[in-house]
Amino acid sequence: MATTEMTDMRIGRGRDRDRGQTAIEFLGVTPLIILLLVALWQCALIGYTFSLASNAADEGARAGTGADWFQQSACKRAAREDLPEAWRGAASTRCHLDRGLYNAEVKLKVPVLVPGVLDFPMTVEGNAASVREG
Repeated sequence: MATTEMTDMRIGRGRDRDRGQTAIEFLGVTPLIILLLVALWQCALIGYTFSLASNAADEGARAGTGADWFQQSACKRAAREDLPEAWRGAASTRCHLDRGLYNAEVKLKVPVLVPGVLDFPMTVEGNAASVREG
């Protein structure tokens, strides 16, 4: 019986020693979890910027083909019109007619974590073309 009591006491003391270990391990892993979430958010912003650039180029090409006069200004205005404010400031748009197709190229800067605060030096380009009407 004495051996059983000693074993029970050792087990109990082991549990007391390990108390709080889970909290410490969680605190050690928390920075990695936060870093992973930040990386996922940045990837989402990069993807969203690609989507915005493509849509802006498509809108610009469509407006440039449909305009009777001042096609370039119509193209540039339409390309910038639906862009959110954070992307609009650094956006560059190029519109031109080439072999019956009206082309629009939109370049946007990718924001770092919070749109409108800081941009990566990397730019995302969206291209679109539409057949010239008339």
